[in-house]
Amino acid sequence: MYWSEDEEGKEDKETPKAEEAGEEVYKPELHAQEIEKVQLKKKVPVKKKGKTLRKRKAPKVKYRDIGVDVPPPDRECQDPYCPFHGKLPVRGQIIEGVVVSTKMQNTVVVQRERLRYIPKYERYEKRTSRYFAHWPPCIDLEVGDMVKIMECRPLSKHKSFVVIGRL
Repeated sequence: MYWSEDEEGKEDKETPKAEEAGEEVYKPELHAQEIEKVQLKKKVPVKKKGKTLRKRKAPKVKYRDIGVDVPPPDRECQDPYCPFHGKLPVRGQIIEGVVVSTKMQNTVVVQRERLRYIPKYERYEKRTSRYFAHWPPCIDLEVGDMVKIMECRPLSKHKSFVVIGRL
């Protein structure tokens, strides 16, 4: 229902039917305030020297979800053995270790240390394991970096892991 004004400028009360029905009553003053609020919320581009300033977005790199909570690499590669951009499925173990060597082509050597308990002496000894892992070109690595590698199908005689990210 609408408000009506008398000739003297006094406002009449709304009809009881509108109150019972739960309808909102139109008030021109409130409507104008709402319009101003909406206009203030709209983003107006700031102009500087005749050009519109826009926020640059990082280029989107397409990648495949490998099912592990690891951030995807920033660059895109054409490697068929990359779990993010190629078609190599990953499964099984996830191992964290230190890169020991990057001298081979597309391969890194990752070393993992663990402690083994010796019951006779009630002491622990340090054991190391070395894994050969495929190194996709979209991931930047150097000797000494902590990496996460994941098991995949055998890629060669010794390679059954692929690097999925730096830590």
